Amino acid sequence: MLEALRSIVQAVNAADDLQSALDIIVTRIAEVMNTEVCTVYLRDPDTKRLIFMANQGLNPELIGKVSLGPDEGLVGLVARREEPVNLDHAEKHPNFLFLPGIGEEHYHSFLGAPIIHQRSVMGVLVVQQKDSRRFDEDEEAFLVTMSAQLAGVIAHARATGSINTAQNTVGATASFKGIAGATGVAIGQAAVVVPMAELHSVPRRQCDDVAAELKAFTAALDAVRSDIRALSDKLLTQLPADEHALFDVYLRIMDDGAWVAEVVEKIEGGEWAQGALSQVMSSHIRAFEMMEDTYFKERATDIKDLGRRVLSYLQANDIEPPDYPERTILVGEELTASMLGEVPREKLVGMVSVRGSSNSHVAILARAMGIPTVMGASDLPYTQIENANLIVDGYSGYVHYNPTPEVYEHFRSVSEEDHALNQGLEALRDLPSETLDGHRMPLWVNTGLMADVARSLDRGAEGVGLYRTEIPFLLRERFPSEEEQRVIYREQLLAFAPLPVTMRTLDIGGDKALPYFPIDEENPFLGWRGIRVTLDHPEIFLVQVRAMLKASEGLNNLRIMLPMISNVQEVDEALELVRRAYEELLEDGWDINLPPIGVMVEVPAAVYQARQLARRVDFLSVGSNDLTQYLLAVDRNNTRVADLYHAYHPAVLNSLQQVVDAAHAEGKPVGICGELAGDPAAALILMAMGYDMLSMNDNSLLRVKAVIRSCRFEDLQGLLDGVMLVDTADEVKAQLRKAMINIGMERLLQQTSGGV
Repeated sequence: MLEALRSIVQAVNAADDLQSALDIIVTRIAEVMNTEVCTVYLRDPDTKRLIFMANQGLNPELIGKVSLGPDEGLVGLVARREEPVNLDHAEKHPNFLFLPGIGEEHYHSFLGAPIIHQRSVMGVLVVQQKDSRRFDEDEEAFLVTMSAQLAGVIAHARATGSINTAQNTVGATASFKGIAGATGVAIGQAAVVVPMAELHSVPRRQCDDVAAELKAFTAALDAVRSDIRALSDKLLTQLPADEHALFDVYLRIMDDGAWVAEVVEKIEGGEWAQGALSQVMSSHIRAFEMMEDTYFKERATDIKDLGRRVLSYLQANDIEPPDYPERTILVGEELTASMLGEVPREKLVGMVSVRGSSNSHVAILARAMGIPTVMGASDLPYTQIENANLIVDGYSGYVHYNPTPEVYEHFRSVSEEDHALNQGLEALRDLPSETLDGHRMPLWVNTGLMADVARSLDRGAEGVGLYRTEIPFLLRERFPSEEEQRVIYREQLLAFAPLPVTMRTLDIGGDKALPYFPIDEENPFLGWRGIRVTLDHPEIFLVQVRAMLKASEGLNNLRIMLPMISNVQEVDEALELVRRAYEELLEDGWDINLPPIGVMVEVPAAVYQARQLARRVDFLSVGSNDLTQYLLAVDRNNTRVADLYHAYHPAVLNSLQQVVDAAHAEGKPVGICGELAGDPAAALILMAMGYDMLSMNDNSLLRVKAVIRSCRFEDLQGLLDGVMLVDTADEVKAQLRKAMINIGMERLLQQTSGGV
C-alpha cells in the first residue's frame, strides 16, 4: 500500500491541473483497492454543496452536474461528521439518497473519507463495491491517507488558480488568511503580476545558427542588466541603502559566470537560446527550492524572476508597460523586489504574496516603505482576481476579496481612524511616557535599518532596545569586515546619541541564514543558532564585538545583548570574549568604556535560570516572539498553526512575570523587545508586572504612549491579578478589552498585536 501511495502521489503532483489530478486519483485508487467505483466530491465554497467532480465506475456524463447538500446522502454525512463512514449495506442506511441516472444503485459497500484542509472540509472521497462487505482497516487507512494528500492538491490548485470550473471559481466575496508582512490597511484594486515568460514551457529545439543564438542571449543579458539598473535608480531616493542593496544582489546573479557558461555551452552544443536558458535556470531553481534553508529558498525566487526576464527578451515580446490602477494592490504568487519597483510609488498602496514569509526580502522592503502587506496567502486564487476590489489587513494577515459594503465601510473607517489617530498622536511625541499618577515607563525602539532611525526619533523613542546586527550580514555575500561593521554601528550610535543603543550580537540560524554561511539542519529552530554559532566561531564574535566597541568611542551609549542564551556557561564564555576584546582595544589605544552587557530571555530554560543569568550581567531583555513560540511549540510564520500562537497564553504571562521577579531580586533592570511590547493593551499588564522598559516597532510608540498616559498605575495591579487567575488567552483578551474601554482607549484595540 505504501508503494502504491507514493506512486499515486507522484502521478498527482505531475498533473497539469486539478481535473487531471482528480482523474488520476479515482482511476488509481480504484485499481489499487480493487473496487468498482471511486468518486471525488468537492465542496463549493459559496453554496457549500458537494459537487460530483471525478469518477471511475459511475456515469461520467453527470460529472460537474450532480451535487448534494450538506445534509443530503451518505456523502453529506461524511462531510458533516468529518470522519470516515464504512458500510456493508449502504442502501439500508437512513441517510442513503438515491440519485437517478448516476448508476450507484448496484453497489452495496460504501467507504467515504472527508477531504480536510486546515480544519475545513473541502470534499469527500468515496469507494464502492457490489459485494456487501465492510472495508477492512488497512483499506480505510489507505483511503484516509489519500484524502489527506488530495486536500493538499486542492489547496494548491485554488492557490494557483487551476480550478476553472464555474462552481469552483472564487465567490462573490471571500476572505483569505495569510501572514502579516507589514502593518496597516490598504484598500484598492488588484494588479496581478504574472511573469511574461514561463521557463518550464519552453520546448527543446535545435538551432540553425549558433552565433546568432549566442548574440541574442548576450543581448538579452545586457537588456536585463539595463532594466535592473534603471529600477535601482528609480528607487534610489525611496529606499535606504540596506534595502537598495537588494538590486546589487540581482546584478551579481546576472554576472555569475557559472550559469551563464552553462547556457553558452548548451547553445554551442546546438540548443537554441531559449531552450538552453530554460534548462539551465530550471535546474538551478529546482536545486534551490529543494534546500531546507529559508534564505536559499528565497534565492530560487530571485533566480526564477531573472530567468523569466531574460527569456522575455529572447522571445522578443513587445509588451507595453501595464496601466496600474490609482490604488494598486500588487498580487502575485511570488512577489520580488523588482516587481515592487515597477509600480509607480504614488499608486502602490498594498501587496499580497501567495508564497513567502514575513522574513522574505519583499516583506522587508514593504516594511521599510510603509506598504501594508500580507505574505503566505496560500489559498488565494490569485490568477482569478485581476482588477478585483481588495482589502489588505496588514494587522491580522487577512485579504478580503470583493468585500461587502459592510466590510468595506468597516475597513475604510479603520483606515481613516488609523490616519486620524496617527496625526492626533503626534502631539504626544515630546510628552513624557508616564501614567496619570506619575509612573514612568520608558519606551524604546527596535531597529535594524537606517530607515528606522528618523521615524523612531520623530516618534519620541527614548533609546534602542534591540538593534538587529544580522541585517547587514544578510545583505552581503561575505562576512562584513571589522571596519565595515564599525562604520554601520557608528552610524546607529551617532543617530541616537546620547540615547542608549542595545546591539544584539549576530543572531543567525533558524529562519535567518547567511548565503555564504549555510546551516543545513532538520530542525533549525532547535539547532545551531544565536550565541551557539558565535561561541563556536569566536573569530566572528570577536570581530563584531571589537567593531561595536570601536564604534562607541566618545559616545558611550552602547549596550551589548547576547541572543538565544540557554545556560550560564554560554554567558560566562561570551563575557570572557567581550572582556578580551575590550582589553585588546585598550592596549591599542582606543578610549572606550566597557558597555553594559545583557542577556535575551527567549527560551524556557532562560526563564527558569533568569536569576542566575541576572547575577552575571547588567540587564535582561525578554524576546517575547521566540519565547512564545518555544513555550507553545508554534512557529508564528507557519499559517497552519499561526492560530495557536497566543502571546496572552497564561503560560507566557506566567513566564514573563517570573523573569521580572528574578531580575529584580538581583537588582537588575529587565525590558521586553518582542511584538508584545508594542501591543497597547499588553502595556497595561507589562507595567504592572514591573518591566522597566518596553521596546517596539516605531509604528507602535505613540499608541503605547497614549495608553500609558491614560491609565493610573495604582489600578493596574488589580488588572494583573485578575489576568493571572484565568485559564485561557481569550479570557485574558476579554479582561484587557474591558480595561482599555475603561480608560477610553478602545479605539486602539484593533491595532493590538495580541488581537484583543
